[in-house]
Amino acid sequence: MAELQIEIVAADHFVWSGAAKKLIKARTVNGEIGVLPGHVPTLAVLAAGDLEIEPVSGSRFTVQIDGGFLSVDSDRVVIVADNAVLENAA
Repeated sequence: MAELQIEIVAADHFVWSGAAKKLIKARTVNGEIGVLPGHVPTLAVLAAGDLEIEPVSGSRFTVQIDGGFLSVDSDRVVIVADNAVLENAA
């Protein structure tokens, strides 16, 4: 099964990185986006809200962000947030 390599950083600190089955949801300024392996290259401006991630090992968790950018290319997702707080991670 294909997976995504996800890296999340805030302006002043590292938040999380790892392999994920999928990035369930991210809120952009134009609406919600879901990312699965094989997604087309994308660059999006993120709005404040929650990212939901389902890692390969462990249970689904959320990261609360205050806006930023999301980049998808070759099953690699990079999220640069203005501020980010990891919630209920396993």
